[in-house]
Amino acid sequence: MASVTLEKLNKIFGSTHIIKDVDLAIGNGEFVVFVGPSGCGKSTLLRLIAGLESISDGTMQIGDDVVNELPPRERGVGMVFQSYALYPHMTVYENMAFGLKLAKMAKETVDDRVMATARILQLEELLQRKPKELSGGQRQRVAMGRAMAREPKILLFDEPLSNLDASLRVQMRNEIARLHHRLGSTMIYVTHDQVEAMTLADKIVVLRDGRIEQVGSPHDLYQRPETRFVAGFIGSPTMNFMPAELVEASGQGCRVQVTGVGELSLPQDASNTTRGSQLTLGVRPEHMRLEEAQGDNAFEIVNVEYLGNEVYVYLEPKDGDILLVHRTEAPSDWQVGHKVALAPEIEHIHLFDGDDKALGLTQRSEAA
Repeated sequence: MASVTLEKLNKIFGSTHIIKDVDLAIGNGEFVVFVGPSGCGKSTLLRLIAGLESISDGTMQIGDDVVNELPPRERGVGMVFQSYALYPHMTVYENMAFGLKLAKMAKETVDDRVMATARILQLEELLQRKPKELSGGQRQRVAMGRAMAREPKILLFDEPLSNLDASLRVQMRNEIARLHHRLGSTMIYVTHDQVEAMTLADKIVVLRDGRIEQVGSPHDLYQRPETRFVAGFIGSPTMNFMPAELVEASGQGCRVQVTGVGELSLPQDASNTTRGSQLTLGVRPEHMRLEEAQGDNAFEIVNVEYLGNEVYVYLEPKDGDILLVHRTEAPSDWQVGHKVALAPEIEHIHLFDGDDKALGLTQRSEAA
């Protein structure tokens, strides 16, 4: 195991600045997931840690050693790629042993490491098969085994499940999680799938345009997003957003006028925001209730999705310029065409300013 420390890390390709002043500390044995939309720099950051790309500026430490100039083979990292990259003419055993043989390890050491890794990954019965005889999940386990057999300080995963079908992704997520609990190794995992991030990570790093938007546990990012971007990226279905106008702010909280909902009294501190400012109210699909419509504050149900144990109800206000989703347990009596009123749960509401930064709670609210 080893820690990883990045200080003011930058990567520039020609005139394109990909990674911008990234500061990050990854502790011994942590499972950290880099997540973000395509082009945010998450795979580039992983390749910088692996040594597959050179650092333009900044400092990288693995353990106590600065590794800016070290080649990949001297960094003590093992990498599992999106493509399995297995040698088709070699058996499972030979694929897993290949890197060890290149390092000129003794035959007995190679055999011991391959067999120990095969036991952990339940590959013992497959060692004499070739990749074409394996399922997608088995091939990915072989790719993981090849990296693990080198006994690296850090295991790096670059979207390893994206080529698998849905059921295999769930299976492999569980296998990777169990592997981390069993080995206690430091693992860094890149994905664009926030479900993978939420289910696997001790700590999630949300990237946007080459910068870190927020770092925290899955619970922290879901319950306390610091920006509208994080709030909208983490969670499925995504958080609902509605335009709001600040009516009044005081030491006790604030009052806002919300399109289609009416006036709400909230515990957020908007004391640094001027009256009449345009804000954004955010609420997750499970944190709002639907009631029979009364008066002008009404939404129309435009679609209902039944998913077995839960139901998604999609809503539009009268002007139809936003689409919201309500999540509730099945069964549900709501039908397409119904007019409903929206009642958000005040304690779960998020409020974002004009710069899309989350407004914190008042001191009184935090004490409560």
